[in-house]
Amino acid sequence: MRSYWLCAAAGIALATTARAAPLTYASALALAERSAPSLQARAADIESARDTTVAAGRLPDPKLRAGLENFPISGPPAWRFGPESMTMASLGVMQDVPNAARRAAARQRAAADIGAAEASERLEARIVRLGAALAWIDLHYARRRTAALEEVERAIASLRAVAPSQLAVGAQRPAQTLQADDLAAALGDRRADLAAAVRKARAELTRWTGDPDADVVGDPPAGGVDPARLRAGLDRVPGVAAYDEMARQADADVAAARADRRPDWTWELTYQHRDPRWGDMVSVGATISLPLFAATRQDPVIAARAQAVNRVRFERDAARRALTSALEADLADQAAHQDRLARARTTLEPLARRRADLEAASYAAGTAGLADLLAAQVSLAETRIDILDREAAVARDAVRLTLTYGSDDR
Repeated sequence: MRSYWLCAAAGIALATTARAAPLTYASALALAERSAPSLQARAADIESARDTTVAAGRLPDPKLRAGLENFPISGPPAWRFGPESMTMASLGVMQDVPNAARRAAARQRAAADIGAAEASERLEARIVRLGAALAWIDLHYARRRTAALEEVERAIASLRAVAPSQLAVGAQRPAQTLQADDLAAALGDRRADLAAAVRKARAELTRWTGDPDADVVGDPPAGGVDPARLRAGLDRVPGVAAYDEMARQADADVAAARADRRPDWTWELTYQHRDPRWGDMVSVGATISLPLFAATRQDPVIAARAQAVNRVRFERDAARRALTSALEADLADQAAHQDRLARARTTLEPLARRRADLEAASYAAGTAGLADLLAAQVSLAETRIDILDREAAVARDAVRLTLTYGSDDR
């Protein structure tokens, strides 16, 4: 027993250590799928639907019938069991037998319920993966922005140190010595914003993975997206495929309504005990339902169920169109974000770097002041942080497109 508890404690310790380790992008998504309570709830729905299929389409429970028949309450034999030959105690069994079409429809509906539960699980898994992926990317780039800002602060700190000497030799006016402090305060505000972004992203990643110390490691996923493949796979996206399962459920309801036009029947076997002078008896009988007035009873229900099938199919078409529109809009956003990122890398960053180099050279030659050099350095830093913002937008686009519009068979 002691060794059991030691092993259990060791397992818990190892699990805690594993959870505390930084998460790669792939491991974050895998952990989210394993630990998401919403997915566990969907799995319970699937098991419930599967358990229901065991009873679907089977005969209902038999019925036990007991009674006292033909017992006299008036006349000479009143309130006596023996004198009347027809007085008897009966004990019988009854079995309802729904028609075969009704039982087949019940099995069809049970199978459709399993498909609907599985479709709901696939849709929820897509939501969980997308949430974990976006949280991972947000935390990854928040940390990279923080690191870039820290580099700027170190550079500004070294320039602030020479400000008093510049004032002593008359290279700048007293008010100009405050420029470095102003920039340091502005960077402090930016650092506070980035620290808040890190905390928010970690909280979101914890929400999806269940890891209280969630952190990230490694590189983000490759940002390649194939628009043609996404468009071709829209019919297999869980949000659209779920309507196919709903249509199967509606078709099963139509089949059940049509089964009402077929007769059901019940058989009965009864043993009847009488006074020994008269002898016992056995009765066998059958009852059959007569759906004679289908035009005013069964047919309207069938028509209503058929309209429900049409409604589901129309809703599927509407969802397909909405998804197509959203895909095209997101592809347009992705193209714009990629264009902005390329422009920042090829134009904005080289210009900011060139300006910083020129101001550094002018400062060394004594033709530019410390404030000019600080402004150029901060501008370069802001450009680099802006590039990280644009990279994050492109990475988020790729993840959202893949996990929202990609089919599960990819």
